[in-house]
Amino acid sequence: MYDFDTVIDRRNDDSIKWKVAENELPMWVADIDFQTAPEILEALQNRLELGIFGYTDVSDSWYKAYIDWWERRHCLKIEKENLFFSTGVVYSISAILKHLATANEKIVVQSPVYNNFYNCIEDAGLRVAENRLLYKDGTYSIDFSDLEEKFSDPQTSLMILCNPHNPINKIWNAEDLARIGELAKKYSVTVIADEIHCDITRPGTRYTPFAAVSEACREVSITCIAPTKTFNLAGLHTSAVYVLNPALRRKVRHALHADKFSAPNSFATVATVAAFEQGEKWLDSLRAYVFENRKLVENFLAEELTEISAVKGDATYLVWLDISTLKETGRNFAAYLRRKTGLFLIGGDAYGSGGEHFLRMNIACPRSICLDGLNRLKQGVKSFETENLG
Repeated sequence: MYDFDTVIDRRNDDSIKWKVAENELPMWVADIDFQTAPEILEALQNRLELGIFGYTDVSDSWYKAYIDWWERRHCLKIEKENLFFSTGVVYSISAILKHLATANEKIVVQSPVYNNFYNCIEDAGLRVAENRLLYKDGTYSIDFSDLEEKFSDPQTSLMILCNPHNPINKIWNAEDLARIGELAKKYSVTVIADEIHCDITRPGTRYTPFAAVSEACREVSITCIAPTKTFNLAGLHTSAVYVLNPALRRKVRHALHADKFSAPNSFATVATVAAFEQGEKWLDSLRAYVFENRKLVENFLAEELTEISAVKGDATYLVWLDISTLKETGRNFAAYLRRKTGLFLIGGDAYGSGGEHFLRMNIACPRSICLDGLNRLKQGVKSFETENLG
């Protein structure tokens, strides 16, 4: 019903992702190479034809779309008074850090983790406290002993939780989330849950919202959600923040208003409502396609490129590649790949401690592009081995 195979030329649309040389293939930033759902395009076209783009308010239909979607898809009941519009998840996190933490306080992140968390923390004049994830036999787990040590530090005020976790593609289970919530409540740590990737999961697999797990999680949490990664709407700057705790809710509302992130543009709410009310079939088709791409990656590596393995993952359209057998850092090997083959990936070093021998690869693209990327990866590995490993 939906076409994900057609290659769309994005080199001349001012795309950050595709601002590359003619011979280069960008598979780095989390940006989908498919047109969004036609139902969303139709809604945007209808809004465009009005021809007036004045100041826009947040409509009741926007609230209803979020409330219905999260209850239907994720079994989380959201109340209108606890939901705020924001121009983006990263903007929300940035504002919350600036207004809820005091200079030089520590913010916990679970590395390797989304690199913009580090930027938000440092830009706010705060310090990063890494709760490095444990990696064994190709899977990740939380070091709860270290997490409690980080939380018990009087200088620690907040944690940024990534669920599902970018870049390792892991959906944290309810037991792990509950333990985080209990520790956060014990040590008075507020948890900012970035759940932007929650809708891109393996077919048959669901994520658990942090705020849905326990009373402790609800009490300590600020949840950031959006349709932007799911429906390829990042450029429309639309997201939401969900806060149950009344004291936290007042602080978050103030933070978003003070930093001017609380007003939508003319298309932001229109696209959101169309996505959540009409985009469900498109999304389920997208999920099936992306995880077929993931299967292609896993089979290719197993059959033709055994030097590299894909860390098992049930969420996102990003693949976390273990390149430790090459005895080179992700940063250096990514630069080598780009120079030798034109394949543009991100070295895992960008995601903090524990990411040094990994690459992140975006597979939300037509299958022909995914295969092109894999062949370039193979070419680069073989060339690197010839030059460096004898």
